[in-house]
Amino acid sequence: MTRSLLACAASIALLMAGARTAAQAPQADEALIKKARAIHERVITLDTHDDINPDNFTAERNYSQRLETQVNLPKMVEGGLDVAFFIVYTGQGPLTPEGFDNAYKQAVAKFDAIHRLTKQIAPDRIELALTPADVWRIAKSGKKVAAIGIENGYPIGEDIRRVEEFYDRGGRYLSLAHNGHSQLADSNSGERSGEWLHDGLSDLGKQVIAEANRLGIMIDISHPSKQANLQAMALSKAPVIASHSAARALADHSRNLDDEQLEVLKKNGGVVQTVAFNSYVKVAQPSPERTAALAKLEQEFGLPEGPAPGAAAAAAARGGFGRGGALAALSEEQRAEVQKRLAEINEKFPPPPRATVSDFVDHIDYLVKQIGIDHVGISSDFDGGGGVEGWSDASETFNVTLELVRRGYTEEQIGKIWSGNLLRVWEQVEKARGAGSK
Repeated sequence: MTRSLLACAASIALLMAGARTAAQAPQADEALIKKARAIHERVITLDTHDDINPDNFTAERNYSQRLETQVNLPKMVEGGLDVAFFIVYTGQGPLTPEGFDNAYKQAVAKFDAIHRLTKQIAPDRIELALTPADVWRIAKSGKKVAAIGIENGYPIGEDIRRVEEFYDRGGRYLSLAHNGHSQLADSNSGERSGEWLHDGLSDLGKQVIAEANRLGIMIDISHPSKQANLQAMALSKAPVIASHSAARALADHSRNLDDEQLEVLKKNGGVVQTVAFNSYVKVAQPSPERTAALAKLEQEFGLPEGPAPGAAAAAAARGGFGRGGALAALSEEQRAEVQKRLAEINEKFPPPPRATVSDFVDHIDYLVKQIGIDHVGISSDFDGGGGVEGWSDASETFNVTLELVRRGYTEEQIGKIWSGNLLRVWEQVEKARGAGSK
């Protein structure tokens, strides 16, 4: 998940323009749309990464309403998105007792928010899945499905008992780091400085992997460093997932997986959930003037650093979705000012062309050819900086299926990519429970 001021500032213009409908998809004739629509309605569509802000889970303001968030229940219904993994994310902070305590409180607030949505706010419309069987059952009932992923093991602190606590709270996948090295693992962001803390996993990180195996929590390798990922896959007694990553061969970004990691993931039996995050799908170099203007805005409002400038400001302008710390603390007036300033920057220094659904599916094509149809899935990173032209929020989810059909994928293959592969890994992780050590 994450989040660059640069890559996603362009999303403001896209959001202001409004969602594009499936009927506007380029070069799609009526027969193709009809075929794709039927497939889209039959398969279970599952997105493994949607960030949240607890402020959007209150009695007055919540996901039963069509908020400006990229994901909410009306938009899921409109776009035919069946399953959303809502994310318990905490940004990386100091490796101190105070830092761990603050991160823990942020994590608990997000766990509580998700439970509030499914148990109090809209239990007749969405239900929390704790197992793959729950996903099938809930989807069949006509309700939307919520699941929980944990992005960054930082709030575990140095107390491994919190892994089981987070499992009991509903967490079903866990990444050991985000942007910045955690106490558990090095981050991909170390590539920029060449500085590493653990040379992969820490001793505690290795224990956390064993504990996750014991409990039946999927290990997520999207944000840690390459070395940490290779070590995690070697240690894990169950398949792993990359909850929101793309192919580094097509977009050379440290957040994407290179061919070596992909090959190891295939042997591990895991799945890479291809992410529709503009700057991870299509690496484009903005003008120096634009970069400087965005960096100045980021500094002025104390927005968190991302892998490149951009998504933090875009997310702040939309309400600080999924973000903690300085971004979430912005007032409505400050968010309005960020949005105004972003619009001015976009007009004066236009962003590079955004990645499209077609560019996104290019990554799916590459991954399928590289590691096989059984190891590829889909994620958006919505409300955390994600989105591409044509899939800018959950209401446009059908456009992804349409592009897959246009390229000749069969219904069976589309079903695997949308949810079958992830659910298969989840089942295997459940069956391997106890493989770790307490």
